[in-house]
Amino acid sequence: MGLARESTPYLVSGLAVGLIGLFLGFPWLGGTALALSGFVAFFFRDPARDVPGEAGLLVSPADGRVTEVAHAAAAKGARISIFLSLFDVHINRSPVTGRIERIEYRPGRFLPANLSRASMENERNDITIASPLGPVRFAQIAGVVARRIVCRKKEGDEVTVGERIGLIQFGSRVEVHLPPGLVPAVTTGSRVQGGSTILARATSAGTDHPGGILENTTGR
Repeated sequence: MGLARESTPYLVSGLAVGLIGLFLGFPWLGGTALALSGFVAFFFRDPARDVPGEAGLLVSPADGRVTEVAHAAAAKGARISIFLSLFDVHINRSPVTGRIERIEYRPGRFLPANLSRASMENERNDITIASPLGPVRFAQIAGVVARRIVCRKKEGDEVTVGERIGLIQFGSRVEVHLPPGLVPAVTTGSRVQGGSTILARATSAGTDHPGGILENTTGR
């Protein structure tokens, strides 16, 4: 299992303090620093995922627990909210194959990410992907502990379903706004894995969206 590259400064600092503390005869300091380094490695873990290859699917962009599935009128797609605890993998992945049409960052507060008002008030980064299934928008939302949203992509970049696109450091929330014609495949309380759990399906997968046939990307 790999680690996200964003873990490097934390790990280097923690290991250095830990080893120096032990060398100078401060076992409490050294042990604490090494334990924190272990947690950092755990938090920034980046496991491979089996990405579904069928047509007409939208996968979860993050690990966590579904806290809300808000259904909308036929002309508008549903909204799915996912809460990531400190113990979830925090790598964010593209829910569909397509081109990043827009990235919009908005500063804000750092309320607990499991509160519904966090969606409107917290720091967030909205990413809109033009895909064969229609425009898919999802938001990286910071939480009470999260203090940095990382997006590795820029507007105009092509992405594939399940591809790593960034992360949110230390507890957060992700929201996915589905285009019309996609039906949620999860319910409130469902546990999801980024890149592998099917979050929604097209109502006529493979018929109305011939361009939605996805490459089989098992083990990414």
